Parts: sequence; structure tokens; C-alpha cells
Amino acid sequence: MAKTLVLTFIADDRPGLVDRLSETVAGAGGNWLESRMANLAKKFAGIAMVEIPADKVAALKTALDVLEDEGFHLTIEEARAEAPKAKAEVKAPEAGPLYSLDLVGPDQSGILHEITHCLAERGVSVEDMETDIRDAPMSGGVMFYATAHIRLPKKLNTGELQSALEALAGSLMVDMTLRKDG
Repeated sequence: MAKTLVLTFIADDRPGLVDRLSETVAGAGGNWLESRMANLAKKFAGIAMVEIPADKVAALKTALDVLEDEGFHLTIEEARAEAPKAKAEVKAPEAGPLYSLDLVGPDQSGILHEITHCLAERGVSVEDMETDIRDAPMSGGVMFYATAHIRLPKKLNTGELQSALEALAGSLMVDMTLRKDG
């Protein structure tokens, strides 16, 4: 029987990191399924889902321990077929449609928290998100950019979310666009 594992990793960026990690997974009999990786501040980080025969999991963990000596910081978790139940047994809202959220505006402390708090209060789940800061071409300031794919709860009134985001965009003085995917 195969096990699905989720690996997270970070190391000082250098050529060959992904090669070394994927070589280790393949050498232990694993199959690399999905991954997301990024280089930020001279650190290379990622998350990967791998599948491996159950009787080879221990060998993979031992092989990955060797990478710690090479400067990798790793975590290994068994993937779950469904999300774990919350301690208070709070049922997650039924998943609804996928939307894209784009934001651009002057960088300011707490901007990401304000946006994600607005979403979390309404039961919206962030599926993936990328953020960036760039120099503003004319003003000499710094601009904050965010792009996210978000999953709305099935029973959420999209108009209410749109209104809340518009109010937040006004208070933060940013441009925000919400659009349904697909």
C-alpha cells in the first residue's frame, strides 16, 4: 500500500537543491506528485507531495535526515484524505465557488492581515496566494501586490463579500478586484 507524504523544505539558495531533494525521494522509491517552490531573500523553500510504498517510508525519512546535514530544513507529514476536525468540533462551511482576488496599493504595515481577516470572518478559504512589493515608478514609494485564489463557502452572499472588500479597499486606499474563476 502506498503512503502520500507532504514534505516542506527550506535551504540557502544554490544550484541543484531540487535535484538533490528529488534524487533522494526517487532513490528511496518515492514518486514526486505535486509541488510549489519559491526563492525569497536568498532562501529556497517549497512544499511537495510524494507517494511512496508504505514499507519504504522509514528509508525515505532516513535518507531525508542526511539532507539536514547538507543545510536543508525539512518536515515530513502524512497527507490526509480530509481535513482534521477542529478541537471544538466546529464544522467547516460547505465549499462553494472559486474566485480570484487581485490587489495593488501602497505598502503598509498590516495590509495582508486586514485582507485575510476580512476573508476569514466570512469563512473564505485561501487556496493559494502570492504577494510582492515593488518600487512605485512615479512616487518613489513601495507598492504591495497580492493575487489569491479563494474558495467561498457555498452559502456566502457574494454581494456581501464584495461590499466588505470594497469598504476595506477604500480604507486601505488600494485597488481590489474580485472575479469568479472559470
